[in-house]
Amino acid sequence: MAHWIDLDTPVGPVQAWRADPAGIPRGGLVVIQEIFGVNSHIRDVAERFAQAGYVALAPALFDPVERGVELGYDQSAAARGGELRNAVGFDRAMQIVASAANLLQVEGLRTGAVGYCWGGSLAFLANTRLDLPAVSYYGARTLPFLDEPTRAPVRAPVMFHFGRHDGSIPPEAIEQHRQALPAAPIHLYDAGHGFNCELRADHDPASAALAWTRTLDFLADSLK
Repeated sequence: MAHWIDLDTPVGPVQAWRADPAGIPRGGLVVIQEIFGVNSHIRDVAERFAQAGYVALAPALFDPVERGVELGYDQSAAARGGELRNAVGFDRAMQIVASAANLLQVEGLRTGAVGYCWGGSLAFLANTRLDLPAVSYYGARTLPFLDEPTRAPVRAPVMFHFGRHDGSIPPEAIEQHRQALPAAPIHLYDAGHGFNCELRADHDPASAALAWTRTLDFLADSLK
């Protein structure tokens, strides 16, 4: 039930991994990648959301710069992923996310977003700019955008997951999230960065399982 599709976007054609549920969908979900591309982990995440009842669409955000990127999680892959992230930039990435959300909405689906790492920050922007209910996992680049809800009040809920031992998101950064978004659920786990990914050294199964349950509860409430 999962396959690649071609997604038309303002920045050109982009591939997206689409996973459909077996029964009537509970809603649509844009799954937003880390800096490692729509690799096996992100495809697996999309398929898990489909098993939970959502039409999941994971657009390949690097396609405008380089198509077919699938990276691992070693140091050289992280460096390459950072280069590609910077080359694409937030604005182009958000245009792609908006196109993915629009495709799902045209199908009549109430649509949200969930993102990881770089995608966690993009999920926050999907909330503030596209009015999508969103779940952000360890987005380390959200701080410059935390004033966006004050300029355009958030009309959809947002949830955050952070690892207590994530060196890229220190405690003071998490506190800034709490101050800027007092109504948003912000969950802290005894884990490091990337704790949801089974391919990373920081993977923490217990934290990932709890975050998954909280995410599904949030989506069920937000997209009902």
